[in-house]
Parts: sequence; structure tokens; C-alpha cells
Amino acid sequence: MAQETTAATTDERSMRRARRQALIDAGVNPYPIASEVTAHAAELEEKYAALEDGADTEDVVSVAGRIRALRKQGKACFIVLEDVSGSIQLFCRHDVLGDEGWALLSNLDLGDILGATGSVLRTRRGQLSVSPTGLTVLSKSLRPLPEKFHGLTDREVRYRQRYVDLIMNPEVRDVFRKRSQIVSLIRRYMEADGYMEVETPMMHAILGGANAKPFVTHFNALDRDFYLRIATELPLKRLIVGGLERVFEIGRNFRNEGMDLTHNPEFTSMEAYCAYSDLDGMKRLSEGLFKMIAREVCGCEEGHEVITYQGQQIDMSGTWASRPLSEIASECVGEELTMDTPIEHLRELCEKNGIETQPSWGAGKLLFELYDELGEKTIVNPTFVCDYPEEVSPLSKRKAEDPRLTDRFELVIAGHEYANAFSELNDPVDQAGRFAEQVAAKGLGDDEAMGYDYDYVRALEYGMPPAGGIGYGIDRMVMLFCDQPAIRDVLLFPAMKPETITKADIEAQVAGVVTDNAAASVDAIAADSEKVSAAAEGPAALVAGLTRDEALALLAAHNKEEFHLEHGATVGGVMRQFALQEDPDNADFWEVAGILHDLDWEEHADDPVGHTTYAGELIRAAGGSEALVHAVQSHNSMNNPDLPAPELPMEKVLFAVDELTGLIGAAVIMRPSKSVMDFEVKSLKKKFKDKRFAAGCDRDVIRQGAELCGMELDELFSRTIDAMKAIAPDRDTFGK
Repeated sequence: MAQETTAATTDERSMRRARRQALIDAGVNPYPIASEVTAHAAELEEKYAALEDGADTEDVVSVAGRIRALRKQGKACFIVLEDVSGSIQLFCRHDVLGDEGWALLSNLDLGDILGATGSVLRTRRGQLSVSPTGLTVLSKSLRPLPEKFHGLTDREVRYRQRYVDLIMNPEVRDVFRKRSQIVSLIRRYMEADGYMEVETPMMHAILGGANAKPFVTHFNALDRDFYLRIATELPLKRLIVGGLERVFEIGRNFRNEGMDLTHNPEFTSMEAYCAYSDLDGMKRLSEGLFKMIAREVCGCEEGHEVITYQGQQIDMSGTWASRPLSEIASECVGEELTMDTPIEHLRELCEKNGIETQPSWGAGKLLFELYDELGEKTIVNPTFVCDYPEEVSPLSKRKAEDPRLTDRFELVIAGHEYANAFSELNDPVDQAGRFAEQVAAKGLGDDEAMGYDYDYVRALEYGMPPAGGIGYGIDRMVMLFCDQPAIRDVLLFPAMKPETITKADIEAQVAGVVTDNAAASVDAIAADSEKVSAAAEGPAALVAGLTRDEALALLAAHNKEEFHLEHGATVGGVMRQFALQEDPDNADFWEVAGILHDLDWEEHADDPVGHTTYAGELIRAAGGSEALVHAVQSHNSMNNPDLPAPELPMEKVLFAVDELTGLIGAAVIMRPSKSVMDFEVKSLKKKFKDKRFAAGCDRDVIRQGAELCGMELDELFSRTIDAMKAIAPDRDTFGK
């Protein structure tokens, strides 16, 4: 919810509005067009470092910045202005400012942006200052700055209101200055190495270059859907065909997937391709690039590029290690593994280590899963992990000595991937076959598989020279060199779930507004935005009319299969866990609704449209309330439009977790432990993407449920798994 309408904030905003109006009434424009700045705080500190205490100068400067402190003391007033470079004090004196300038001070607030022109001096107490002869209000601040925005526990507020985060936290500004510096350094390094920067389309007609779920948009002029690009690879390699021997692009990619500490749906990458190069060339490029950034941004000495990331010391100096993927997997399981290890044994090792597998997976995929789940997180210093199986590398060239492996590496540092490189596949016949395999995978339900790119194969048919190619995650690089734990900390505007704004919030902004033309009413503005809700109020009391024990007894009276009884109890328990966070006073109601949501399923499984209609009759007959009937029936509104749609937060959560708990339960019983206690979001995401797994669990319902709840899928996954773990002591497995 937008934290807009507390009484104290509203009163302060009203007073600031009144002072704004007082300025206007006095003939002062609080938002003038022109301003003048001839000096910044840091420049003045450097220039006048030797100025003695109590000394004046005749040097006149114009400064501007945000008021961060204001203190009146008799006929003097001390104002601290903060600009982009630092802070400077204004030493305002009545006899210097005059009556008009002095009167202006009474209508200033912390946060106002102020301009001042005057002479430079140093006070007797040693504070470098500007003694203004004139003040200009450049922007009147109508909203007070928060007192304690630094270290705010609800980091989402800081990400959403990044403008306040930047105002309040200088270290945040430093991160984004460094980000800009890093991107600039990358460009200079690549250009110095003979690479040409190019731009390729952001919208693609065919999905390609990576395995990822895309964002889809409609191109009206062509009347067809296009994909926001998931990678720049295929257009860049077309340029290699065309004779541009070294090319790179820094730009945005878009993948319609979840968010976590290292992933954002919209992210920045750099891809580079070099004709007549190979994997070794990409290794040397990476070493040089990362070491240069360590020296320029982190102050490392050449030959001793050592940085600290999240408490870990990372040594980038020297020649970086190159290690086969199978070697790392072998270390993790305590025995030698190769592509010749029997598939049955690889599958056993996966199961022993809690890694789910699919019957169709070959040795390469199983080896990769062992490395991915167990090995990657053990790597600290920069390591080129090499020899990826062809099964997981559809665009890479096979190794001559073993065609089951590819000439590919991933650069791993501190347990995370920072680059992915290939000796690029340039055989058009082989590439056509790889694309054909991808289309087959798409037909089997893999919504991340690539399409068949006829034009790209045609380009290869003209001949592409041997080439090395690499892609870097720029956001992760910035995290590394700025020692930031989450990708959102290095994105100025990270992806966020929509904010809910109340009509009262809108009313506070438009109250008293005078417009040249007819203006919409608050109700009309609210109706124009799906994010606007009614004024925030505490959740209403919900009465089920049935206790938990009565609900369980009613469920058992109409369901005999253990699965249905357990599913009802599971959803009920998960609902209670959500309620304890969102609506604790109504936790009993949430749980009862969860227990009874599929009350009629076993007796009327042949009538999905009538599902919950019969349940409503049974609930009423048992003494349940109409609110309970409404809640239970709302979760089947997708199949029956005559049923009520989810309205209350409780109903939206029920809609979301019904299918999701079933999917989690199905995944859990595939694990060696048969327990949810060692189940992670990463594993659930794999099962969610594989439509062949638990095909009866409707992924679209889960997606819609997350949207109804205002959550990203990752958040819904995480919270539901945590809820199931919280009730696991009563029932450590789900869906026996």
C-alpha cells in the first residue's frame, strides 16, 4: 500500500502547500524557469581549503541544492545545501539579505531546492560558507523527507521510491556513479581491442539466442506478435557473416521470468563476437576486462587485483583456472564422473543428492544438474567452467575430440555466473538440426525453447568464419565490483509489483488544483487506474460459522481418498500461514476456507463447472456462513463465470495456492527425502517450466493467482513453500 495518508504526513503536506501559496501571493514563483549555478560544493572546498578561519573573500559564486538543514539564530540563519558533489553552508545574515530576502526564509522547508548568490567566507568556527546577498526558491518541496530512510527494513519502499533513496543515502548515489563508470570503462576497453559497437533490434519475430520465456508484444503495422529480445546473439553473428570481424552490443534484454537476488526480468548485458577467435580468446578478453575494472573502480594495483564481495576475498590476479564441468561435479559427489558414467548411476547420484530428474535426460543433462546444483556454489575465485555437454548447449560448437561435449565455458565467481562463452557454431547443417530439436522441445511443452530461424541458417549458408562469442551480465558485474548483495541494489528502477494507491492519496494531490480546462474528478481518476483502491481500512471481521475441527469432519464426510483429505488440510494450513502475516484476526476463517475449498470434488469430479456450487449447499446445510460460501466458490470462477470472482485478499490467496500446493506436493514426493523441508524455489521453478510434470496443475491459474495477489511468481513460490514448511511438523510429506 502507498504510505501516503498518515495524519502527521497529511498535516505537514498541508502546511507546505500553504507556504507554497504564501510565496505565490507574495509574487514569488516557487518553480521558476531559469537558475544559475557557477560553483559546486566540492569545487569550493578544494579551491578554498587554505582559507583561514574568520576570513572573508570578495569572490562571488552562485550555488544551488536541496536544503538538508536549516537553523535560525537571531539575525543569522544557517542553511546546509546539498548538491551533486557534496554540501555547502549558507551563512544568511539579515543585514546582507535585506528584509525581502530575510522574509523568504520563513517559507522555506527541509527538502526545498534553493539557489543562492553571495561571497565565499570561512566562519570563525572554521565552516566554509557562502554569504548570500540573494536567495531564489527553485523548487518548493511539498512532501517532507523521511527521517530514517537509510537502512529501511522494507527495502521495496527504497526501490520503489528510488528518488528518495538517492536523496537520503549518499552511498546509493555512489553505487550508480560506479555503475556508469563501469559501463564507460567496458566500452573503452572493447573499442581499444578493436571491437565496434553496434545496435540490433529490440523486437524479434522469432525467439532465439537463449532458452528463456519471452515478453510478447503486438506490432500493429504488421498485425503480428513480436518478442522483446531475450538475447542479441543471432543478429550479432549475422554481422560476423557480413564481414564485421569484431562487434559488441551493450543493451537491454527481457525475459519473462521470476525475480530473485541475481535476476530481474529486464536486464543489461554485453555480447561480443570476434571472427577468427575461439574460447581461449574469450578467456583472455574476460581476464583483461575484469582486471581493468578492478583497478579503475576498486583501486587495485596491477598484478594484485583482489576485491572483497559480501565478506569473501576474490583474487582476480594471475591466469584464471579452467576446469571441466565433470571434474567439479566429481569433487562434489566424491567419485570420478564422465560422459561415460552409466546413466543409471548418474540418476542415482542425483536422487541421492536431492536433485529431481526426468526419464528423458541423458548423461550430459544429468552431469550438468549435478554441477549446477552442487558445484557452482563452491567456486570462489574466477574460474572458467568448461566442456559443457551438447545436451545443454544448443548453439555451441562440438569438441572435435568428443562430440558429446561443446567448446563452451561459463565464468563463475563467488558462486555466480558472470559470463557465458562459446566457440561459435558455424556449420549451417548442424545449426538447422539444433533448431529442429528446439522446435520439437517446444512441441513437448518447453515454453523456453527457441524457434526455427530460417534466415539465420541462410546466413550461415553463406559462410561464417570461426568465431568466439561471449555474453556478460552487466548488472551482476556491477554487483560484484560495488559489493552489493542483490540485483535490485544496482538497478535504478528494478521491476516491482504494482503499488496500490487509495482514492484518499489521489485526493490529497489534486485538492485545490486550478486547471485551465475541465479536470476529472477524484472518482474518475480512480476509475481510470486499476491500481487505485478504496481508502485503506482494517480488514473486516470474517465469520466462518464452522470451526477447524467441524470443517475437517465435514470434508471427511464427503471425501474418502487420502489425497483429497490431505490436500484440504494442506491448503487450510497454508492459508493460515498467509493469514498470520496479512490478516491475523481472521486466520481461523482463512484456514476453514482452505480446508473446504474442494469439499464437493470427490462426489462431483465429473462436473468441473458445477464444482463449488454443490459445496456451497453442503456448507450452508452444516451451518457455514455466506462469507465462507463466497470464499470457497470464488476459487472456481475461472471455470464458471456465474460464480463470484475472488475479491477479498483471502480469496485471492486461495485462488493462487490451491493449484500451487498441488504442484509443490507432486514435486516433493519425487525427492529422495520425500520432505518439503529441503525443497527450494529453484527446484520448483524447474518443475513449473516443465509442463509435462504434474500436467493437471494449471500453470495459468497459478500465474493469474500471483497477479491477483500482487506478487511476482518467485514471491508466491517462496511464501507458499515457507508456509508448507511451517506446517510440515504435522505432515512432513504432501500428496502421498
